[in-house]
Amino acid sequence: MWVGIIIVASLASAALGYVLGKSFIDKGLKKRKDEVSKILDDARKDAENLKRKAELDNQEILYKLRVNFENQTRGKRRELEDLEKRLIHREENLEKRVEFLQKKEQELGQRTKEIEVLNQDLEKKSHELNIVLAEEKQKLQKISSLSIEEARELLMKRLEDDLVKEKAERLKRFEEVLREEEDAKAQEMLSLAIQRCAVDHTQEMTVSVVSLPNEDMKGRVIGREGRNIRTFEMLTGVDVIIDDTPEAVTLSGFDPIRREVAKRSLEKLVSDGRIHPARIEETVEKVKQEFEKDLIAEGKNAAFDLDIHNLHPELIKLLGKLRYRTSFGQNALQHSKEMAFIMSVLASELGLDPRLAKRIGLLHDIGKGVDQQVEGTHAQIGRDIAAKYGEKDIVVNAIGAHHEEEEPASLYAVMALVGDAVSASRPGARRETLETYLKRLTSLENIANSFKGVEKSFAIQAGREIRVIVQPQSVDDGQTIVLARDLKKKVEEEMDYPGQIKITIIRETRVVEYAK
Repeated sequence: MWVGIIIVASLASAALGYVLGKSFIDKGLKKRKDEVSKILDDARKDAENLKRKAELDNQEILYKLRVNFENQTRGKRRELEDLEKRLIHREENLEKRVEFLQKKEQELGQRTKEIEVLNQDLEKKSHELNIVLAEEKQKLQKISSLSIEEARELLMKRLEDDLVKEKAERLKRFEEVLREEEDAKAQEMLSLAIQRCAVDHTQEMTVSVVSLPNEDMKGRVIGREGRNIRTFEMLTGVDVIIDDTPEAVTLSGFDPIRREVAKRSLEKLVSDGRIHPARIEETVEKVKQEFEKDLIAEGKNAAFDLDIHNLHPELIKLLGKLRYRTSFGQNALQHSKEMAFIMSVLASELGLDPRLAKRIGLLHDIGKGVDQQVEGTHAQIGRDIAAKYGEKDIVVNAIGAHHEEEEPASLYAVMALVGDAVSASRPGARRETLETYLKRLTSLENIANSFKGVEKSFAIQAGREIRVIVQPQSVDDGQTIVLARDLKKKVEEEMDYPGQIKITIIRETRVVEYAK
């Protein structure tokens, strides 16, 4: 029985152990399965993270490669653009050089033709010389057949003719020397007399001073990189001098009308405070229009002071211009008014019409108010202007004859001649002349204006520089070089001047649009 019980207990314990072992094994297997699943999940997550990181790394590498490629491409593109610009610039230079060489070729062709003409002249002269030699040879052959007395007589006759000719030439030279010495002596005597009343007025005739509120205004007048002062000088034709003079700017120009317009314009700009190229252009144009009205007012005042009526408006305007003209240092309008008073007194003494005499005296120098583009002397120009605007023949003749350029047709013409001399020669009326200086500046501008395509020109720096503004649609950049050389040659051929003259060609293209 105990054996059975033991067997049964053994079997039961074995069964129980099997069941417990199987349960334990199942739990271990399940636990291992869970661990394996967790490891697989972790491995899968790590794989996905590695995959995502690899993708990000690949994208970053691709971005860097793209940026490097774009930088290299941009640099190459910039190099290609610079190369293209250089090629275009080189092509333009080559075109200019070709034009210059063509011009030189034409000049060489012209010189070749001139040389051919000179060679023809030399051949002609050589032929003439051969003829003269042949004639002299015939004369010598003829002389060889003469007797001693006949040859001596012929020789003495030739010597006498040569001596007469030489004597005449020497007398002519002596007369010229005496005349020069007389002129020099007369000039010395006149200069001594003039020095007793002359003062330094050249600066007053060529320079104006504009006062400034402070020193900072000089910088505003100059502008950024000098653009304001360049625009002002180009529009007015007056040289602006900014130096160490406190709170002042100097305007230099030989034409008093231009200088007055420049002075008024600069005073307005300084007072307004807004100084820039567009404002400068607007102000200068406005001042020019106002100045035209002032000229008319000056002429009307002069006529009113002398009680002269029925003058043509153009004559009144020209009288106003005389206010800004000088003759040998004497103001032209003041001289004309003084001349009118002198002629009025002379006419009263001679029993003539003093009103007509005053009219002639006031208008006798009207030709000086005309710009330099009109050819002729101021007496001839004044005569033509007076005739054009309906003045009487007796007035026209007196204006034309007051410098003996035509025959006087009345006593009024003779009085005009006398009155002009009296007004000019009275003590202190006139001082040292700038006529030669002004004529040289005017000639310089006229030479520049004679070229095709020139819009306007201004002689500045006391004639040491001329600025020429050309029409951009008529003259290109290459032609400005040729124009400068042609102008240089013409100035050298037609003018006498000390030192050198700087020639500046200005070509400006301006485009204006309005945004609405």
